Amino acid sequence: MSVNLSKGQAISLQKSDGGTLTAVRMGLGWQAAPRRGLFGSRTREIDLDASAVLFADRQAVDVVFFQHLVSDDGSVRHTGDNLVGGAGQGGDDEAILVDLQRIPVHINQIVFTVNSFTGQSFAEVQNAFCRLVDETNGQELARYTLTGGGPYTAQIMAKVGRNGTGWTMTAIGEPANGRTFQDLLPALVPHL
Repeated sequence: MSVNLSKGQAISLQKSDGGTLTAVRMGLGWQAAPRRGLFGSRTREIDLDASAVLFADRQAVDVVFFQHLVSDDGSVRHTGDNLVGGAGQGGDDEAILVDLQRIPVHINQIVFTVNSFTGQSFAEVQNAFCRLVDETNGQELARYTLTGGGPYTAQIMAKVGRNGTGWTMTAIGEPANGRTFQDLLPALVPHL
């Protein structure tokens, strides 16, 4: 059963049978919003990019994004860059796979971000979502929907953090501006 997350809400990443999750996928999906023009409605391609910034305490120590597809330790992997988004099918346009068992002990948080690399604002994006899936069985655990659009070009989506021996996911949903994850680093600090 999937949980629809609201901004700031946290969920435990324990399985319903009491076991712990070992591998999760953070999926990102979106469509370009149709624009009315002289010749009817049309869409403009929008390149959203998913990134995962790995933190040791409050220090960024690694990142996974379209130019660095695998973390240095191999525990986090980006499936590849999608330059235009989905055709409304509801699937993941970009995904980041996280092997929770392989994450080094010094890494205690992973923050997931989305940037409009082509610079369009989220007002030009529709049906955008971020979701967490149990990669071992394909079950969707949680979904966070981007709502309302706006004049910003990035979103701090969610974070996964160590909680004793397990992990929790927190929906952040904070708008920001920047074409790349580097632009967002100062905005991530208050969410750690």
